[in-house]
Amino acid sequence: MKAALVFGMVMGLAAPALAQDKTAIEKLNERFSAAFVKGDIATVAEMYAEDAFLLPAGSPMVRGRSAIKSFWEKASEDIDNIKLTTVDVKPLGADAAREIGTFSLHTKGSQPQEMTGKYVVIWQKAGGEWKLATDTWNSDK
Repeated sequence: MKAALVFGMVMGLAAPALAQDKTAIEKLNERFSAAFVKGDIATVAEMYAEDAFLLPAGSPMVRGRSAIKSFWEKASEDIDNIKLTTVDVKPLGADAAREIGTFSLHTKGSQPQEMTGKYVVIWQKAGGEWKLATDTWNSDK
């Protein structure tokens, strides 16, 4: 009986924290998209942990903030108008969370196309600030 009471109290406390984390992550996604669309790849890169992993579909793994910045600089030549939508956030302890979401973007060029897909991100708190630790995605087609 005591265990059930303690579990209920912990879950009651965890729900507001989870909501706060989801709200914080949604705001970070807005910041990522806005920076990317403006061509501010330095801000995009700063959102990643120093030792982060980027696991792009159909491409080699990218490790470290500097290499991730180079990846996004190159990608920004072909991509515009990214929109990220958080579907689910699950805490992974006190300093990490797993986010699942969807994205849409437009390609640049003579025949622009809209692409949609899904992603999984592991966020990690560093110095009280959420940073992207692992980032992977793939398209719906």
